[in-house]
Amino acid sequence: MKPAAFEYRRVTTVAEAVKLLRETPDAKIIAGGQSLVPLMNFRLTRPSLLVDVNGVKALQHVGWDGAYLRIGSLVRHQQIADHAEIQKHFPVLTVAAKHIGHWAIRNRGTIGGSLAHADPASEWSAATVTLQAEIDVEGPQGIHMVPASEFFLGYYSTVVQPDELIVAVRIPYPKFRIGFAEMARRRGDFALAGAYVEDAGNGEGFVTWFGVADKPVRVPTLLPDNMETRREAWQQALETLAIADDSKPRLHLAVQMAERAWQHSRFDGARYLSEEAGGNQPL
Repeated sequence: MKPAAFEYRRVTTVAEAVKLLRETPDAKIIAGGQSLVPLMNFRLTRPSLLVDVNGVKALQHVGWDGAYLRIGSLVRHQQIADHAEIQKHFPVLTVAAKHIGHWAIRNRGTIGGSLAHADPASEWSAATVTLQAEIDVEGPQGIHMVPASEFFLGYYSTVVQPDELIVAVRIPYPKFRIGFAEMARRRGDFALAGAYVEDAGNGEGFVTWFGVADKPVRVPTLLPDNMETRREAWQQALETLAIADDSKPRLHLAVQMAERAWQHSRFDGARYLSEEAGGNQPL
């Protein structure tokens, strides 16, 4: 349970970090370290250099201009859960943040680190796909924006190159009502299945599942008033995904979470936050 030997450098600017990444191809960025350190301890990854970006103040901000929410990559999960503007305009992000790990993890882990790790069960990966966010990535050639729908390539894989790092996430104000739900063995564990559902209000919408395939995928779906018909629509939408394991329990959970997320999408922000405060409820 000890990592292989490595060097450590702490930087205060993104330019310094990019320079070190370019000079050492197997270097890794570390911020919260909630995913990277366990991998290193098991020697599943063996970077020769860790580049600590916790001192880069430019990556630590949250900004809301009435149209776009901009979250710096060093913003901690708990900061997102507690941010007043996010609670008001993006309550689905507040709810999702409270399902990430446990309190200690939420206070150390960062949104940028979560997106870079690209765990298929990640709440943030699916949230960015659902909200059609853009992810700002900086490298030697400067900053380029990647739509979240094109950012994730598969299991723990993204378009970020070895000499690049995530610097921010830009999220437009939601067009539709959005609900979130996930099921884990215990609150804070990895999701066995989760879903974000967008209700356009005309019997149609979108569903983004996570924890059931190699990456989150946003697919269109019908949202009729009849529950049985809705569940048939969830089943049809699931058929378009490459399910990680084609087990009936996982598929059952995926349908249940979509249904629960749709129900949450009907709430106003205050009721939504209140309903989710108690955590997972029986199916």
